[in-house]
Order: sequence, then C-alpha cells, then structure tokens
Amino acid sequence: MKDEFVYGINPVMEALRGKRRAFELFIVAHEKERRVEKLVALAAERGVPVRRRERDDLVRLCGTPHHQGVALRMEAFAYTDLEEIVTIWRKSSEPGLLLVLDSIQDPHNLGALVRSAACAGAHGVVIPRDRAAGVTATVEKASAGAVETIPVAQVTNLVQALQRLKDEGFWIYGTSDEASDSIYSQRMTGNIAIVIGSEGEGVRPLVRKSCDAMVSIPLKGGVNSLNASVAGGIVLFEIVRQRMQVSGAS
Repeated sequence: MKDEFVYGINPVMEALRGKRRAFELFIVAHEKERRVEKLVALAAERGVPVRRRERDDLVRLCGTPHHQGVALRMEAFAYTDLEEIVTIWRKSSEPGLLLVLDSIQDPHNLGALVRSAACAGAHGVVIPRDRAAGVTATVEKASAGAVETIPVAQVTNLVQALQRLKDEGFWIYGTSDEASDSIYSQRMTGNIAIVIGSEGEGVRPLVRKSCDAMVSIPLKGGVNSLNASVAGGIVLFEIVRQRMQVSGAS
C-alpha cells in the first residue's frame, strides 16, 4: 500500500487526530499561523517529524498550490468493509443512516457528500469500486478531513450491498428529479439508506430497481436539477430534522 499526501489545514488536522499512521508533516518555512502551530504541536504528540520547506516544494509534493502551507505524508486511506459499517450501526443502538453513492465521478462532490454524511451523524458511506471516484487527497481536502471521522466502504456490487442492507431492515430511498414523491412527504425515522446518483446519469436502472422508493426534492425557478452534493445534503438533513422532532431535541 502506497503512502499518500494529505494537504490543507482541516484535512491534516483530522488526519493527525485519526488512526492512520503519519510519517512526516511538511509546513512552509517561517509559517507562524496559529493553526499551523497547532498542527506542529499535534505532530509532536504523535512523534511525527516536522519538515520546513519552501512553498513551491509543497506544490510539487501535493500536485496543487492549494495546500494552505501544510502537507502530511501518511499511509494510504483504508476503506471499511460493509459488514463493519453494519456492526458499527448495531452497536450504536440508533436508527440506521447510511449514504450510498452510485457512481459519483467528481472528487469534490464525493468529498462534500462525505462531509455532509459525517455532519448528519450517518453511520457510514458506501461507494462502488468501479467507475466512481475513490478517496484521494483531493477528496480529503474537499471533505475538510471528514473522511477520517466516518467509515467509507468500497463495494464491488452496489445492488448486492443494498440487498444486504435490506436484510438488516434498512429502507432504501433513491433520489431522482423525476420522482413524483417528495422527500418531505416521507417518514424517515427508521433505518434509512439514501442513494444519490451520478452527476450526469443519476441512479442507474439496476440500482433504481433495488430501491424501495424514489423521491425528489421540490424545485422552484428555471433550473431543473441540483448538484449531487447539494441534493445529498438536503436529504440527509431532512432525515436529521425528522428524527429530532421525534426525539423532542432542539
């Protein structure tokens, strides 16, 4: 398994707090920003060497100028097994909430969706192994480090994964602009898996057939579709809203 570079203040912060092995922290020479100094302190706690380099050196390491002056060399991201996510949910004693992504291609969308899932308290994210974006440094940056806080499973067959979740009592909702039922007409307080389709094609036909229901987000105005990551966030937090109402939380 190859090493990788994680860059950006928040992704590096979460990576240093996470379980993956970190090898070296690179920071721009003479950088005195408070948040960077906090990273240096975290690295010292973990015994991670700190290397000071010129800004252009970090550009070469990260492959982008958008590194915010920090980069962390660490072991490559390890995906979680779907069964492990099921176990995590069982142990939580909470209604299940999973985000299933069907062939999301844009790493920025993937990162944003993972971040929304983590913020919504989802038990995990499920993505296909083929013809879809995987977790990369770009995804970690777009997620603001959220990939270090929520399990991400990469599965060979998404249809089989959905059937496995059904066997566990999950109700599968797919999302589509063409669905006649609105998300706001659904009761989503049980064990729910939300399927978000790809940016261009949406949920694939075979995956759609595996869903118990297809739902849409009501739209106003002249645009007839939402960005995949925006749609995922709206649905996730509608579920959060409904569950807070049931529990009486505020």
